[in-house]
Amino acid sequence: MKDRNGKTSIQVIDRMMELIDVLSKSGNPMNLKDLSQITNLHPSTTHRILNALTQYRIIDKVQTGSYRLGTRLLELGNITKTRMDIRKEALPFMQALHHQLQETVNLSIRQGDEMIYVERVAGNHLAIRVTHLIGAKAPLHVTAVGKLFLIEDGEDKSLNYIQRNGLKVFTKNTIKDSRILFAELRKIKVQGYAFDNEEAEAGLSCIGAGIYDDSNALVAGLSISAPSHRLNRDWGRRIKAAADEISAVLGSTKS
Repeated sequence: MKDRNGKTSIQVIDRMMELIDVLSKSGNPMNLKDLSQITNLHPSTTHRILNALTQYRIIDKVQTGSYRLGTRLLELGNITKTRMDIRKEALPFMQALHHQLQETVNLSIRQGDEMIYVERVAGNHLAIRVTHLIGAKAPLHVTAVGKLFLIEDGEDKSLNYIQRNGLKVFTKNTIKDSRILFAELRKIKVQGYAFDNEEAEAGLSCIGAGIYDDSNALVAGLSISAPSHRLNRDWGRRIKAAADEISAVLGSTKS
């Protein structure tokens, strides 16, 4: 693929990274002329790339012809840091919960309109074993933790989610009516943890609770997955307690 100057996309990315590197080493905003000279890029090329980066808030234009690193880089860095820390901090609590209940314990984070599993401690039952693969994804409305994120979004954003994706059906228990879903979300909000009643996979149920960071924002979820005949709904309080402990380690004051 080529840009308007006939350069390959890789060359454009290289030039973009050069500009970002130069700005990262400067303590002050830099003008177009200086950026062009340091990177040996033509001023028109420099200006075009900077404008594109500004649109995505990778770079901020602070005054005419002057640029600095943008707030989007800070946001992305914080997201990456949070996700990396969560896995490290959550694992001991996941192992303890698994030791107590002898069922599969999952850590998942939101990625757009889906939940993605980023850590797992597997159950030891020999007869029937639950094995969520790390990296596996599922829509928000069919997972226990995903429902917590819909609650966090509020009704308007949840309606937008439904409009974008529909309520895709995976099993006979998948909630496919928005009114029923919102009634379920109201119930979950009161009890503090959520259930997946064979909504994503027949025969498999789940209980999930939210994990919050130092700004009390919902950033992940802790859940137990088990064959439905083994799942004890009273485990919800234990799972929430473990999730609250992880949240406290991350600096949250929410409980």
